[in-house]
Amino acid sequence: MYNSAQPPACPTLLIVIVNYRTPQLTINCLHSLSSEVRSLSGVGVTVVDNASGDNSLAQISNAIHTENWSDWVSVIASSHNGGYAFGNNLAIRPVLESANPPTSFYLLNPDTEVRPGALKSLWEFMENHKEAGIAGSSLEVEAGKVWPIAFRFPNIFSELDAGLRWGLVSKLLANWRVSRTMSDQVCQVDWLPGASMMIRRQVFESVGLMDEEYFLYYEETDYCLQARKAGWSCWYVPQSRVMHIAGQSTGVTENTSNNQRLPKYLFESRRRYFVKNHGWLYAALADTVWILSFSFWRIRRLIQRKPDLDPQTISGILLVIVCCLNQWGNCVVSGLVK
Repeated sequence: MYNSAQPPACPTLLIVIVNYRTPQLTINCLHSLSSEVRSLSGVGVTVVDNASGDNSLAQISNAIHTENWSDWVSVIASSHNGGYAFGNNLAIRPVLESANPPTSFYLLNPDTEVRPGALKSLWEFMENHKEAGIAGSSLEVEAGKVWPIAFRFPNIFSELDAGLRWGLVSKLLANWRVSRTMSDQVCQVDWLPGASMMIRRQVFESVGLMDEEYFLYYEETDYCLQARKAGWSCWYVPQSRVMHIAGQSTGVTENTSNNQRLPKYLFESRRRYFVKNHGWLYAALADTVWILSFSFWRIRRLIQRKPDLDPQTISGILLVIVCCLNQWGNCVVSGLVK
């Protein structure tokens, strides 16, 4: 692991950006942070390059030197790409263990640009609401349109709705649907996107670091759930506006077609979330509900002769089935051993 510099001494707030082959987006993100950081005292930024294998490290380091950002930005080069949680933990762990750790940590995607006042709004909210362990921004798409979404924790009913996608059923299951449209008011929520998320230091002290068994996806969902179990609340703060070019740092966008299947690690992360937090029986039931409802939706589309634009093709269904059978088999073997 290579560290180009140390972050500012004893930062009050440490911003962490994990880069993977998106150097220009990361540089644009740093540009948007420049005035925000300088308007607050004690703010540092650590960019973690998650073993991009391209010239990301050189481009970002050169930009830091050219723009004179070295007094508030440092770069860490990871020896391997361990995923989103791993990358964030790489920056957070040593600072958290220091003699004077920051008051809060701000996780920010490289494919974001913070709007004026966004950082200050989150910081002031956390300062004025000591019961809040996590706070997140209102995200907007590149064109400036607000994407006012926060989330409920995934559950069996949300899996049914996500798979079936049938108007009447969706209306009945509205209160269990994972995504929820937010107003322009501050509101407590279950969890928020990790694209712009501020976490109080005491949350890390009581819950620990993020679960590195998640390579990508569901890690922030799981972390918000662990924080809630520890007594912390999670808040949506719409006064903090952050532009998010969704999917640019992951390769999964709204334009992902059925020729670009969703990555295997998404299904693996989903599976881990349910097993870890609800047990293998609940996870198996959630899998069954999703498989049946999604299969019904695809048959209905076929009968209606409508195009199938969903990237969750049959391979996704098979992967869920395999994961389900593997988990069931492991549990049976474990029971026999005991």
